[in-house]
Formats: sequence, structure tokens, C-alpha cells
Amino acid sequence: MSRTFLVSVTCPDATGLIAAITGRLFDLGGDLGDTTFAVRATEAEFTSLVDLPDHLDAEAVRAELTGINEARDALIEVTPYDRPTERGPKGSVSHVVTVAGGDQPGLIARIAETFGEFGANIVHMQAGRDAGTYAMRFSVFIPPEAADKCLATVANTAEGMNLTCRWRGADDV
Repeated sequence: MSRTFLVSVTCPDATGLIAAITGRLFDLGGDLGDTTFAVRATEAEFTSLVDLPDHLDAEAVRAELTGINEARDALIEVTPYDRPTERGPKGSVSHVVTVAGGDQPGLIARIAETFGEFGANIVHMQAGRDAGTYAMRFSVFIPPEAADKCLATVANTAEGMNLTCRWRGADDV
């Protein structure tokens, strides 16, 4: 039998960090579910839903992760996760939308509001500055009957803020 934990590790970025964290979780008998990793400035953030054997509690898992050399000075949080781990229909990605251009206040809010108007669900978002451009990438579920209008409205909203917008269906690689 297993229990699911939400594991979060935030620390200075280091080469081999993902391998070290996931290797330790594997050694503990862990099976990773939804997992994300990102570098923000000089910090790295790893978050995962992990199924672990019943005999392990949150403190034991945290203690094991604290011993990882690549994650020194880490903030490590391990919390029992008692919610369903299967994604519902709005958790699947139908489109990936990229909006980019000059940075200005409210960009993310405006685009997110536009998705919401069409019942679209943002499954994952990544945003940041790169070489003087602010780029946002949204992985979204858009109800099929609203997709064309939603994407056109997002593109119009972006254009109105002097941004570029492009998208692809999730199946288009």
C-alpha cells in the first residue's frame, strides 16, 4: 500500500538537482505523479505528487531529502496529499498558447481573464523575461465548441497590448 505526498524542494539551482531528488525518492520506493521543475533567477523549485510506501511519514521523507548534497540550503516541504490525483477533463491540454512582447503591468491577468471568459482552464503557465522580451506560455484546456472564438479573442487581446500571439493544438508537435 502507498500514500501520496506533495513534495516541494526550493533551493539554489545546481547541476544534477533533478537526478538527485528523483533518485532519492526512487530509492525510498517512490512513484512520481504530476511533477514540475523550474529555475527562477538563481533558485530552483521542484514539486511533485509522490506515492510512497505506507511506512514512511512526511518527516521521514523530508529528512531523507535534507541529506541530498545538491539540495543544500533547501526549503523542503512534504505534506500528505489526500485529494484525487487523477486529472479531470479540464486537466488535459488542448492547446499551447504563447504570448510575447514588451513587459507591462497586468499582462498575465488580462490573458488569463480572456481564457476564463470562454470556460478555458489554464493547466500550466510559464512566464518570464528573456532577452528583453516578456513571454508567457499557457497550456490550456479550451472546450472544443469555444476554441476558435477563444483563440481569436486571446490573439486580439494580445494585439491590443502590442504583443504577439501564436498557438498550436496539443497534438501538434
